[in-house]
Amino acid sequence: MNFRSLYDQGFARVAVATIPVHPALPGRNADEILAAARRAHEAGAALIAFPELSVCGYSLDDLFGSALLLDESDAALARIVADSRALLPILVVGAPVRHANRVFNCAVTIHRGRVLAVTPKQHLADYGEFYEKRHFSTAGPAAPATIDASRWTGSPGPVPFGPVAVDVEDVPGLVVSPEVCEDMWVPVPPSSLAALAGATVLVNLSASPATVGRAEDRRLHVRSASARLNAAYLYCAAGSGESTTDLAWDGQTMIYEAGDLLAEGERFADGPRIVLADVDLDRLVSERIRQGSFQDNADAVAPLLGPAPGPRAVARATTVLEPPRADLGLMRAVDRFPFVPDDPRRLAQDCYEAYSIQVSGLVQRLRSIGEPTVVIGVSGGLDSTHALIVAARAMDVLGRPRGDVLAYTLPGFATSDRTKTNALALCESLGIPCETIDITPAARQMLADMGHPYADGEDAYDVTFENVQAGLRTDYLFRLANHHGGIVLGTGDLSELALGWCTYGVGDQMSHYGVNAGIPKTMIQHLIRWVAASDQFPAATGRVLESILATEISPELVPAGDGRPMQSTQDVIGPYNLQDFTLFHLLRRGCRPSRIAFLAERAWSDVEAGAWPPGFPVDERVAYGLDEIVRWETLFLRRFFSQQFKRSALPNGPKVMAGGSLSPRGDWRMPSDASGQAWIDELEAAVAGVPGSGVPARDEQAPR
Repeated sequence: MNFRSLYDQGFARVAVATIPVHPALPGRNADEILAAARRAHEAGAALIAFPELSVCGYSLDDLFGSALLLDESDAALARIVADSRALLPILVVGAPVRHANRVFNCAVTIHRGRVLAVTPKQHLADYGEFYEKRHFSTAGPAAPATIDASRWTGSPGPVPFGPVAVDVEDVPGLVVSPEVCEDMWVPVPPSSLAALAGATVLVNLSASPATVGRAEDRRLHVRSASARLNAAYLYCAAGSGESTTDLAWDGQTMIYEAGDLLAEGERFADGPRIVLADVDLDRLVSERIRQGSFQDNADAVAPLLGPAPGPRAVARATTVLEPPRADLGLMRAVDRFPFVPDDPRRLAQDCYEAYSIQVSGLVQRLRSIGEPTVVIGVSGGLDSTHALIVAARAMDVLGRPRGDVLAYTLPGFATSDRTKTNALALCESLGIPCETIDITPAARQMLADMGHPYADGEDAYDVTFENVQAGLRTDYLFRLANHHGGIVLGTGDLSELALGWCTYGVGDQMSHYGVNAGIPKTMIQHLIRWVAASDQFPAATGRVLESILATEISPELVPAGDGRPMQSTQDVIGPYNLQDFTLFHLLRRGCRPSRIAFLAERAWSDVEAGAWPPGFPVDERVAYGLDEIVRWETLFLRRFFSQQFKRSALPNGPKVMAGGSLSPRGDWRMPSDASGQAWIDELEAAVAGVPGSGVPARDEQAPR
């Protein structure tokens, strides 16, 4: 395995092309097709697709009945097949094909000097500006299931004639299936059956003319198909050179993956245009496995998928790609913050929905248990700040006074003036009563009672010292809830739960309702910014929120001084930037650890590359080398597995993000004594000896 090879990491590079069309001149069109195919070859692409009838041109009308045109098209196809022997990519080209005393509008799939399959258009457009049934036939029930490809290859041999799924044997997950233009627009497209038969990369060869609004209609169909089928969908429409007697052509090209736009070409371009993107095959395969109903649907329609012969059964073909295993880069965006959209409008929408989910979840819980008061500990940190905002809004929705939220600051040995001041100011601005209970006397007493060295004057700042404070805070909150007839609102977030960064039992792991349990740390700051900008609360609240956002994340359990800096959470458990990245790809994508590291390097190695979420502070924009990525991912894996017992006893709380949750009753169920060693070993083996990883080659490593 080459760690930095996209093909070794579960991707495949694909291309769609629009070329200048030379109507009724198949030889010149073959030149254009081969020139584009060579460019795709040089880029390391596994596949390149061309528009409908690209070998001769779409807008030829009754010339499709000319034997000369069909002969010239066959000769052009034969040259394309012959010249493909030296090319890496699979070629999918459009051509008229004579077969069984008819002429069909076909997608011809070619690789390494072979015709792999010929797929006729199943649904001819015969309305509006289209009258394809005048020229072409549909492959009805009596049509042959194979075609002799010797006219193009020079050697006899039947190949599938109809829908096909081409399995690329040495690129796991790459299974290609073409359809032609109108086939995408019908209620049950051939691509749907092909996807259920295993195809992951669907290709549409189109000659759809340009009219106002049609481009957006195409995007809607392609995006929907890719999302519904958990597939990549490649679309290419005819462009310049087609006859404009009655129509115009825009050459629209696009590549979607599971509903996400990977790449889109320029419309109305002059000259050849190739659009390249790297399709995540591992993602498509894992999504289909995760969505069990996908295979259930395939089983339900199994009679339509083959192996029974017929024009609508999905035939099978195979080829071997022999892709380059070098570092070709990665032609796709990799989000630094997979939980946080880069687009301002999408981020605002996600913040609105996340906040509304949290508020509605708390409102329903309060209504169902008699509308008690809410008791919450506020520290001046991000999590308790956001939970307090949610609680205040929940009271507004219920028509109750915000005074029914009882806030407490519980300063300990290391509580800073800044965080305490922010906590008090926030409560005051929201009209929420806040009391201060100093836990240091109780903590000293407990440490003395247990004979801890700190009681004798030693600077023994161990886990016991820290958890005495964390436990006392939660203990006070629960007893205060008893005292006031309320519930304790949990403040811990999804990232802390993943890392086990919480004190179990009588600690911040426990509450009556965990309102932040579905929100990762990297999203909470954006939620707070969104709330501050939404005018739900007074301007004074916004000013306090900005101060809180600018505060270093710290548990504030170990006092600074005597050369000790202020305690930093991220110095201990790693930067949340990276840990949330790992969490998303492990939880939502089920990725191998080495693949997570590969993606993290692409996302985080260059501060200037790629987009940052709106509002993200410029002075906090950082880059990470592969050695840092590997070090912190290893720590994540150790903690994620060893701390599962805390998640197994997780209080109720709403799932919020599409990336998933860690509730043992919902998205994540795992035994508490499972070992993560295999995951750590896989990561180490993949990066061993890779420059920049900090992990020596295997033959240089010390024995375990």
